[in-house]
Amino acid sequence: MAGIYVHIPFCTKACYYCDFHFSTNTSKIEAMSQAICKEITLRKDYLPNKNLQSIYFGGGTPSLLSEKQLTSILQSIKKHFSLEPNAEITLEANPDDLSYEKLAMLKANGINRLSIGIQSFQEARLQWMNRSHSAKQALEVVKNARAAGFDQLSIDLIYGLPDKDHQPFLYDLEKAIKFDCDHISAYCLTIEPRTVFGHKKKEGKIVEMEEELAAKQFEILIEQLEKNGYEQYEISNFAKRGKYAIHNTAYWQQKPYLGIGPSAHSYNKVSRQFNVANNHKYLKALAANQLLFESELLTNEQQINEYIMTSLRTMWGYNHKKALKNYEFDLLSERKNEIDKLLKFGLIELNLPKIRLTKKGRLQADWVAGELFL
Repeated sequence: MAGIYVHIPFCTKACYYCDFHFSTNTSKIEAMSQAICKEITLRKDYLPNKNLQSIYFGGGTPSLLSEKQLTSILQSIKKHFSLEPNAEITLEANPDDLSYEKLAMLKANGINRLSIGIQSFQEARLQWMNRSHSAKQALEVVKNARAAGFDQLSIDLIYGLPDKDHQPFLYDLEKAIKFDCDHISAYCLTIEPRTVFGHKKKEGKIVEMEEELAAKQFEILIEQLEKNGYEQYEISNFAKRGKYAIHNTAYWQQKPYLGIGPSAHSYNKVSRQFNVANNHKYLKALAANQLLFESELLTNEQQINEYIMTSLRTMWGYNHKKALKNYEFDLLSERKNEIDKLLKFGLIELNLPKIRLTKKGRLQADWVAGELFL
């Protein structure tokens, strides 16, 4: 089974840390929703399997969509694809968009899972990041979502902010745990060059948290969430047992997906496609019934490296038998010296056919994967 990702490239404000593709000029949102519907039609044959287990509205801020725009996109998908009976349909949202009326509309139109970008429950931190919502809205949004009938809720948190100590982070983590949502995504603040924070860092106006302190917060995060019944099923994602995000898990398990909208990526097991990350060019191309994207045919070596990277990020780990069957690749012999070194350092554990990261290894997941790459 496959999934569809729909990128809605608009936000009311630009968060100072964000490096995703979006525009704060929302005047073209209606034209964009129509273009997205057209792209769905033009690319209906991309996926080898038309049975969908998930649809994911990301961005940007998909909660800016009107009911008409949301339903038109969903109808276009359903016209060309079939949904599994319990298909997961997720919409990313900001707390300030989620009035009770908006929540009820989303629920009535088939959205059954919300991924809410809370980031912090503290006013000063939200303002520092230039978030569009308030601390009060952050504290109320989960209660309102539950009242509207949503039982599948995920909230996003950011840690690793340049604080003097861990107390602000611990406050946010405590609030998140009290909500008892079934899913929490937590990301360490990364300052990218082409962001407001990137420019401030270059000017010496902002300093990233020391790596050692950020690592300590990551360890605290894991410890506290596990203590409260969450499994770290992927490096940045924690869920109550069995409540893993179906759509995102499919990425890590290398299942095919179709990406719709500017900057969206697609994968069909043999190639990747990358839509143009420019709203004007995207709209112009679709107006002419054309698709504007780059594609890459994946070599066996690239597929192996991707499998190493994605599988090691999860609690299920790298499956030696699967790699032998799918790629005719024997990691145990090809990377014996590197595996021995990683075992010695306590970064991985071997329980064949699985290779998994240890808790210590999760702090260096990208480096470990790089050591095993072809």
